[in-house]
Amino acid sequence: QVQLVESGGGLVQPGGSLRLSCAASGSILSINIMRWYRQAPGKQRDLVARITTGGRTYYADSVKGRFTISRDNANNKVYLQMNSLKPEDTAVYYCNADRVSYRSGSMSYTGNDYWGQGTQVTVSS
Repeated sequence: QVQLVESGGGLVQPGGSLRLSCAASGSILSINIMRWYRQAPGKQRDLVARITTGGRTYYADSVKGRFTISRDNANNKVYLQMNSLKPEDTAVYYCNADRVSYRSGSMSYTGNDYWGQGTQVTVSS
């Protein structure tokens, strides 16, 4: 019913920038919270940033001042602008959507914890 697709990953040199995008599709009415997570090889998946419908944001300490999360509520998209990238930012980045209201037939539902397939970000010289 609800699908998330990330894009924008790639290889970048230290100090460079990338902008990740995530598009949610389906008969979506609203998405309360959208998040970006990342997972480096051999490590757990960690929360990077979060944004609510109203635009309230949260950032992990490791990315504060360098990353900016934003969203387009009308088009069910979330973005992650990543500046001053470091090798330790190398990971697979995942989009997550929570408290998603959607239509199915004549009914509406709310689902939680939808994930995209991930996009690889590699920071290396």
